[in-house]
Amino acid sequence: MIKNIVFDMGRVLINFDQPTFFERVGVAQEDRQLIFEEVYASVEWVQLDRGLLDEEDALEIWYKRVPERLHDQLRVLVTAWEQPLMPVEGMAELVRELKEAGYGIFLISNASHRQHEYWPGIPGSEYFDDTLISADVHINKPEPEIFKEAYRKFDILPEESVFIDDFPPNCEASILTGMDAFIFRMNVGALRKWLQGKGVRVNA
Repeated sequence: MIKNIVFDMGRVLINFDQPTFFERVGVAQEDRQLIFEEVYASVEWVQLDRGLLDEEDALEIWYKRVPERLHDQLRVLVTAWEQPLMPVEGMAELVRELKEAGYGIFLISNASHRQHEYWPGIPGSEYFDDTLISADVHINKPEPEIFKEAYRKFDILPEESVFIDDFPPNCEASILTGMDAFIFRMNVGALRKWLQGKGVRVNA
């Protein structure tokens, strides 16, 4: 019997959409690929999530890789990308419904330490029983150890829990550690139907 619902954050509870961020800060089309490659697709971005760097340290590295004319925009992309937050429509309502039905609600997210600053502003965050952020434990999904640490920290059993994430390797890691998983593709209706099929008390 399922007792706990475990969520990812980016592209599950909130949108993490690089083109939208570029539009917000006015990054020219011809500069977007450079920033994507040197920042979002960099080792340093992964190290932010692992808690080995903070944003200021990472920016000093990235400033050396992109033209100075992009530095102000880059700072906003790194330190204020969540302003304003973009909730995934329908997810806060689903989280509330699950909490009111008596389920444990938890988060496992790859994120930097700064996640603790903006987390309270995410709709539905008030219903979570606990969270596990990769930077705090120096382990990133899809490493199985982060799921094992979550089971310990949350005091839950994987066979009594399900995990919702947008990235297939993360879902596979969850399954390999004993917790069934759903690949979320921005379709809350499909997620509701899957949960209902697992016996979770939720409206389809």
